[in-house]
Amino acid sequence: MPNQAPSPNAPPEIEVRDLTMAYGDFVVQRDVNFTVNKGDIFVIMGGSGCGKSTLLRHMLGLIEPATGDVLYRGESFTQADLDDRNRILRGIGVLYQSGGLWSSMTLSENVGLPLGEYTELPDDQIERLASLKMALVGLKGFEEYYPSQISGGMQKRAGLARAMALDPGILCIDEPSAGLDPISSHLLDELIIQLRDSLETTVVVVTHELNSIFAIGTNSVFLDAETRTVTAIGPPKQLRDHSDNPAVRRFLTRGEETG
Repeated sequence: MPNQAPSPNAPPEIEVRDLTMAYGDFVVQRDVNFTVNKGDIFVIMGGSGCGKSTLLRHMLGLIEPATGDVLYRGESFTQADLDDRNRILRGIGVLYQSGGLWSSMTLSENVGLPLGEYTELPDDQIERLASLKMALVGLKGFEEYYPSQISGGMQKRAGLARAMALDPGILCIDEPSAGLDPISSHLLDELIIQLRDSLETTVVVVTHELNSIFAIGTNSVFLDAETRTVTAIGPPKQLRDHSDNPAVRRFLTRGEETG
């Protein structure tokens, strides 16, 4: 079941501590602190240019922080050596904004790629597991299709199946609704919730789409582009209705009063 109470002695799934992100002298965000608990669908939100995707890249080690630390289940990822980082990353699935599928490979081959890279399973078992993951995201029967032969929404689902190939405990998704029509976006939101519930996966989502934020977010952090720091943390609907920060309320209501 989602949002089960963690053991009193268990560390959070993710902790971001005193993180400052910068390109040279230009600070993107400073003193970023938040915690992601097991079973959360945690939303990183804010307006354009605030550093949402940049923060996710820092959390995945694609960019090194100017200062601060990222911890997974109490273990420092920022200070870890390469072997330990790779071990931690194997427990994290990533769905990139573009879907990130290889155009020259079938959907089944795309989904099975992490299994071939990080396990010693035989090809026939990899193929069966890839088919199972595709069925989980509603793509049963599309194993031999190529990315160019399916819709954008289906490409996102195939990317999600690949992100789940190694049964990660944490799933990171960058702008899941980008390029999708409202119906496809809604179906993807429902799928994210179903995967969280059925696989007990903790999810971190970068998005600025209000419909998705309110539909799936159990907790969130708001990155403010003007002050370049976190100005709110909490469940999105609660922040919309009760935040005393005008910028947060404007973002979550798009300027409309909620009463």
